[in-house]
Amino acid sequence: MSERVLITGITGFVGSHLADHVLALGGAREVHGVQRWHRSPRHNVRHIEERVQWHDCDLTDPIAVRDLVERVRPDKVFHCAAESFVSPSWLHPTHYMRTNFDATVHLLDALHYFHLPARIHLPGSGEEYGDIEEARLPITTDTPLCPVNPYAVSKIAQDLIGYVYFRSYGVKVIRTRAFNHEGPRRDRVFGIPWYAYQIARVEAGLQPPLLKVGHIDDRRNFTHVRDMVEAYALAIEKCEPGRLYLIGSEEPGHIHTFRGALERLIDKATVRGIRFEEDPRYVRPTQVPRLIADTAPFRNLTGWRPRLSFEAILDDTLAYWRERVKGARL
Repeated sequence: MSERVLITGITGFVGSHLADHVLALGGAREVHGVQRWHRSPRHNVRHIEERVQWHDCDLTDPIAVRDLVERVRPDKVFHCAAESFVSPSWLHPTHYMRTNFDATVHLLDALHYFHLPARIHLPGSGEEYGDIEEARLPITTDTPLCPVNPYAVSKIAQDLIGYVYFRSYGVKVIRTRAFNHEGPRRDRVFGIPWYAYQIARVEAGLQPPLLKVGHIDDRRNFTHVRDMVEAYALAIEKCEPGRLYLIGSEEPGHIHTFRGALERLIDKATVRGIRFEEDPRYVRPTQVPRLIADTAPFRNLTGWRPRLSFEAILDDTLAYWRERVKGARL
């Protein structure tokens, strides 16, 4: 009998790469993807569209989610659907809670209602830790949460309700918090793809050689998205339900500021003399200056190691946006 893998948010950045990874594993697997009323843009999954079984479902509607889970009866659920862009969360906190928290409750409750033994992976975010003092680095699972934006609060709520369903009903919830992961298909509203998109436009003669940026001195540990989805696939197989695991690349070669990423992308441009300046429109009300985690427990359990370098993240992202700008003149 085929293993049924349900991926919410399959048309997005992480979800599409995760679908690629699951399909590449081979074997008897069915990949089921969720979309909202045929409105989800499919450009990220066009190459695998015929290999996915599609389901219409608004995850914020509990009746629709229960129907979805009853129809698919999944063996594994990767819950990638989320509002993940931090900046709008200050203006739309209720929407972020509805999308990130309510939808998660509906999925968990449906699995409980039908007594399904499925494992469900809830991918959290390093943003949940907020403004951590330098002296408290690296972040561990014992580090206190200090969120400084509504998005982070919604992800904390998602994580904790997952723990409640594990403790109360035995739902096999796999809890992770991933630190920055980047690469092709990430929307241009985020830092590195935003820089790459503007550089691609400069190279195409569509804008002057001046990039508009937000605050760029925050420091992160960066992981390529293809490495991250491999980590997620290992997590759902090997991690203990209910426990929390941190995922990321804390090796020195993966720790950079956004300024460093921007300057290296500019060096890769085919146009010389590109400059950048801060634009108040892209500066958030509060910053998260440093997110560096100790991910040894996850690596020791699963054997996972990031294989792709920070340079690969930049090269792949720039190549992706060059192709998109060339093709659509965005």
